[in-house]
Amino acid sequence: MDLLLSNLLTPMVLCYVLGFTAGTLGSDLRVPKQFYESITIYLLFAIGFKGGVEISQTGLISMILPAIASIALGLLIPLYCYPLLRRLGKLDRENSASIAAHYGSVSAVTFAAALAMLDTLKIPYDGFMNALLALMESPAIILGVALAGRARHLESTEEVTPTVDWPFFLRGAFLSKSVVLLIGGMLIGALSGENGYKTMEPLLVAPFKGALSFFLLELGVVASERLGDLKKVGFFLAGFGILVPIVNGILGVLVGWMVGLNLGGATLLGALAASASYIAAPAAMRVAVPKANPAISLTAVLAITFPFNITFGIPLYLSIANWLFRT
Repeated sequence: MDLLLSNLLTPMVLCYVLGFTAGTLGSDLRVPKQFYESITIYLLFAIGFKGGVEISQTGLISMILPAIASIALGLLIPLYCYPLLRRLGKLDRENSASIAAHYGSVSAVTFAAALAMLDTLKIPYDGFMNALLALMESPAIILGVALAGRARHLESTEEVTPTVDWPFFLRGAFLSKSVVLLIGGMLIGALSGENGYKTMEPLLVAPFKGALSFFLLELGVVASERLGDLKKVGFFLAGFGILVPIVNGILGVLVGWMVGLNLGGATLLGALAASASYIAAPAAMRVAVPKANPAISLTAVLAITFPFNITFGIPLYLSIANWLFRT
């Protein structure tokens, strides 16, 4: 309860609540689009840069096992989510593949909120966690496209001509804004090291929580606009949007503990596993799986999973990590 209250009363979460409340009441409050996009670039680059600096200090060897485990985790989640959505949710193959890809990929903002909570509580975490964020973003999206392609093959009685322009799609998956900023920032941080960190600290460290607060303010408004779409996702997806992140979060914490992450690192891997993408995955699925309904996946992610994670989920994953590391 103390963890929950400390998280709920942070400026970041309160800004999200403010945006959500204002949007629900019909206020015209909005963060200007250009400012919002600038904050997105700032947050992604700052996360990547700080991770790169940590890698320059700890070395790549220490992150090999966690990296392999994280990629495997990112592939496992859509593989088990897909049959759940098909058999229990009774969704068609395209929408099942698309939603599974959203939940297998990750949210940099959920990760940033978890970072902010750990920093507030002064809990240390493995520095290369930012690199794991970058590694986990694309594998599930590619797997989701493969699942959708298999679905089209199964449903056709004729020879199927591939409808996905794979070179175009892969460029979008690996050269998307979020991936380029995360990996690019990480490389810059790794190459510039401690000296680069001292140079960029006034820009990328001190203002980070303030920028995150404005980002969450806008996301609160966006989530409030999705409330009317909740009826489209149905009771099953409403439950899916909460229960699956809890399962994934527990799994992520457990995997982090098993591969030798510290308490904060295991919490962050739990938050990553529990998060769902609302930037990279929707863009990729729109191109690769055009028959999937984006309103269904985005409503589940933005109106259910994201607010659950930043308010209740992250403290829950930290509590589970605390219990594991004390046993």
